[in-house]
Amino acid sequence: MSASTTQIKAYIQAADAVIREHAEEVTELDQAIGDGDHVANLQRGLAALDALAEELGRMDWSAAFQKIGMSLMSSVGGASGSLYGTFFLSMSKAMRDKDMNLPNLAEAFSQGVESVKQRGKADLGEKTMLDVLIPVANALRQAARESWELTQALETVNRVAEAGCESTRDMIATKGRASFLGERARGHIDAGARTSQLMIGAIGDVVAKSSQ
Repeated sequence: MSASTTQIKAYIQAADAVIREHAEEVTELDQAIGDGDHVANLQRGLAALDALAEELGRMDWSAAFQKIGMSLMSSVGGASGSLYGTFFLSMSKAMRDKDMNLPNLAEAFSQGVESVKQRGKADLGEKTMLDVLIPVANALRQAARESWELTQALETVNRVAEAGCESTRDMIATKGRASFLGERARGHIDAGARTSQLMIGAIGDVVAKSSQ
């Protein structure tokens, strides 16, 4: 697996398309246990990234991730902007002077997830997007360690992301507005986990098609 930043535009457009496709579903999830503005905030961030896509495609991965992180912090707002911004800024540091391949992606993604855990003071099992991101990080590390074929890596990432998203349904939230609902938060998938899973799947589809 290797990838150029020239593919970033396709990744952004895929993420935007899948969020638009599922906007009503995710908004209903967010209205049930959140603030109801998650989709709007995310779409604002993706629109800002799309406007930067040509510029990002001329950068190396470290510079591109830094630009993405700063853009998301300023355009998305709220907790999502801070967390996604932190994620990509950490990936930027991890990718300095490195090419994009599976081992480097696994390391950078894992460092990004660790920074989100620290910024959000959250971990696995607390009904957040980390319930998707942590299993994905673990899957990427295993794929790199065991030199999996790209198809196997992508299929596993998709599977663990979907399972992680679904796992939030029966959790009690400990972070954000949902934490005030106690038992009433059970039965609802976390909106942030759902959008993380959707975007990871959409970007994975682009990676799979570009490698054929």
